[in-house]
Amino acid sequence: MNWISNYVRPKINSLFSRREVPENLWTKCPECGTMLFHRELADNLNVCTTCDHHMAISPRERFNALFDGGIFTEVKVPEPLADPLIFRDQKKYPDRMKAAQKSTGEKEAMLVAEGEMARAPVVIAAQDFAFMAGSMGMHVGNAIVAAAERAVKLKCPLVLFAAAGGARMQEGILSLMQMPRTTVAVQMLKEAGLPYVVVLTHPTTGGVTASYAMLGDVQISEPNALICFAGPRVIEQTIREKLPEGFQRAEYLLDHGMLDRVTHRKAMRDELVTILRMLMNLPPAIKGDLPAPAPAAPPVAEPAPPLPEAEAKAAS
Repeated sequence: MNWISNYVRPKINSLFSRREVPENLWTKCPECGTMLFHRELADNLNVCTTCDHHMAISPRERFNALFDGGIFTEVKVPEPLADPLIFRDQKKYPDRMKAAQKSTGEKEAMLVAEGEMARAPVVIAAQDFAFMAGSMGMHVGNAIVAAAERAVKLKCPLVLFAAAGGARMQEGILSLMQMPRTTVAVQMLKEAGLPYVVVLTHPTTGGVTASYAMLGDVQISEPNALICFAGPRVIEQTIREKLPEGFQRAEYLLDHGMLDRVTHRKAMRDELVTILRMLMNLPPAIKGDLPAPAPAAPPVAEPAPPLPEAEAKAAS
């Protein structure tokens, strides 16, 4: 029995046991419920292939899709105080920061990078909603100021992708002070005559909407993005009335003049290239480079045809 128990039974169990499958191979679309394979979803820029729902995407994935060849350089952002108010709710603020850094792999909620789009220099800043809901703290303010200063130094446009739940409550009044700081940074760009283009993604709310997110020379949004200061549920409870269908969504705001464009994520790069080159007075972008034509070979002289016999005798 020992031979059966110790060898035969484990061998049979190993042949017929279920293999463990990683949990992150499939993603369920929150809109239509379709199960999407992770490679297919990544190739489609985190857009559902069934219902076209735009899911969250990290700043680095955006940069890879926007910059030429996915090549970019991060712009250094000054480090703020770690815990200026020594804030604690259910957890200490530094503990929440460590958890967000571990889950996202980023140091903070905004990333700034410089590179080229269609061979034209550009600075891009993007918020990461996965990092504490993309909340606007002192680091976000420092990032926008650093992005504006870098754009002025390079004399190139600044593109900002906004995605936030508002100001970061753990930093109190210091977080709210980033609203005027970022407004001054945007004004610095306008005084230098440089374009500032904002792309609003789902969701963009609170103090972010009340400051730098709505100050762009051109306001673009991804489809069906929620863009507001106070959310629709708060407004309904305040005025005690039913809100219109699609209220505070990108398409509703486009119809009411608060946005200039609603652009699909896969068409965002071409849209930005066209707009930025127009604002910078640059010629249209080259879609593809063709090899230079090979130099033409010199013509080879052909031998003259032989003269008829009578003409040859006359010539001699």
